[in-house]
Amino acid sequence: MSAPRPPVNKWLVTISVTFGTLMGTIDASIVNVALPHIRGSVGATLEEITWLTTGFVVAMVIVMPLTGFLSRMFGQKRVYLTSLVVFILGSALCGTAHSLTTLAAFRVLQGMGAGALQPTEQAILRRTFPPHEQGMAMAVFGMAVVLGPAVGPTLGGFIVDHYSWEWIFFINLPVGALGFLMVTAFVHEDEETLRANHAQAAREKKNVDWAGIAMMAIGLALVQYVLEEGARDDWFESRTISACLAVGIIALIAFVVREFTAAAPAVDLRLFKDKTFLSATLISAVQFAIMMANLFLLPVFMQEMLGYSALDAGLALLPRAAIMFVVNPIVGKLYGKIPLRLLVGNGVVCVSLGSFAMATFTLQTSLAQIVLATLIQGVGFSCLFIPLAAAALSNIPKHRLADATGLNSLFRQLGGSIGLAIFATLLTRYGTIARASLAVHVTELRPEVAARLGQIATGLGARGLDPTSARTGAFQALSGLVFGQGMTLAFERTFYLAGIVFLTVLPLLYFLRVARQPAGPLHLE
Repeated sequence: MSAPRPPVNKWLVTISVTFGTLMGTIDASIVNVALPHIRGSVGATLEEITWLTTGFVVAMVIVMPLTGFLSRMFGQKRVYLTSLVVFILGSALCGTAHSLTTLAAFRVLQGMGAGALQPTEQAILRRTFPPHEQGMAMAVFGMAVVLGPAVGPTLGGFIVDHYSWEWIFFINLPVGALGFLMVTAFVHEDEETLRANHAQAAREKKNVDWAGIAMMAIGLALVQYVLEEGARDDWFESRTISACLAVGIIALIAFVVREFTAAAPAVDLRLFKDKTFLSATLISAVQFAIMMANLFLLPVFMQEMLGYSALDAGLALLPRAAIMFVVNPIVGKLYGKIPLRLLVGNGVVCVSLGSFAMATFTLQTSLAQIVLATLIQGVGFSCLFIPLAAAALSNIPKHRLADATGLNSLFRQLGGSIGLAIFATLLTRYGTIARASLAVHVTELRPEVAARLGQIATGLGARGLDPTSARTGAFQALSGLVFGQGMTLAFERTFYLAGIVFLTVLPLLYFLRVARQPAGPLHLE
């Protein structure tokens, strides 16, 4: 018999597996800043270029729930390393692509690699840290998952401004290579998990759930496509969007039925029988819905309403990332020492308060007010993500961690996509309603409006415009003021709604019950 392998420092394992997750989460948002530059380089229309983002996210959500199945078949470490290689290869090919078709295909390849990195890291960290240090393990994991979308646009703006768009992909190569070497050297699977996985894999190889995998892939791909492209195609006014949603929902319903009846299901949905896993996963999904909505809404407000540049808007959001770096380790230490519901409830309240603070923004809002609101939300996100990620897996046995982390990651991703789609649509509709309501009252029959038009026209005339041009310019200027005020009211209403919606998850805290001592195996058969 071979001698047992000496234990590896847990922090070396943590650093090793965090590289891949951080790159994957950054790449989900970094491309958005560079889209105008890429569009000009490959000669694509505005509608066509969105496939670079859609293809990446669709590929990610298809792979995430299959992480457990792949880990049993090939081993967790092999799955992580293979996914990292696929991601690095996709990044290199994206940087050398010169047409939209090849670039979109390579982004799909990159997304397939990124899809397994996040849930696999979560499972590895869960195995590596002892029960009383699970909070610190999830604190490190949370830094990669939550900070990636926040840092991505700023990093992308800096690279595009100072270099070229290809480098947003090439920068992954040295970081990915270092992560590959470290995982190869320091990450090892324990014998207990390997034996359990081998036994399960032997049964699954005789009854591979190809039908379930196919239905899941079709359903998730179509639903994610609807979430990514629905707003652009005016939702159900488009027959394509309506058909994709209908087929996607039918496929997912068939998938759920299949997984509960298959001899060896590819995705273990029975894990949701655990109320702690279910409630923590659902709260995480809503958290990411609000987080992604704020990550979208606030930069748009700063750029379109306050006149910030893309880089300045990104820099204004960095204090939120900074406070999370400070608070994450503190929350990790507090996990298990104070009531879980208190910690998560505090996070819910802080995120909602941050949204309510953003709802008070006007066209005269200062940078200090923006930073204060984002700092409050940053504390809230830290109080949410770490305890929820740790609590979700608290009752899950080791050999089923990969299944649980895959489902947990999938719901976070879908929650973020749903939140982004809903709040982006609501912002547009609220803006239309607000502008129409204001325009009714802006008429020359009102003395104050006539006086305002006269002031603007006089000012334009003093700059050399003839009376007719000055009057036309005055109407255009007043129309611009109405547009700005209408959109400000739309942002106000949307931010308020985000805060109120998040408070509705508080009843789910009742089901967040984590034993002080390590829980025994969970029997879900």
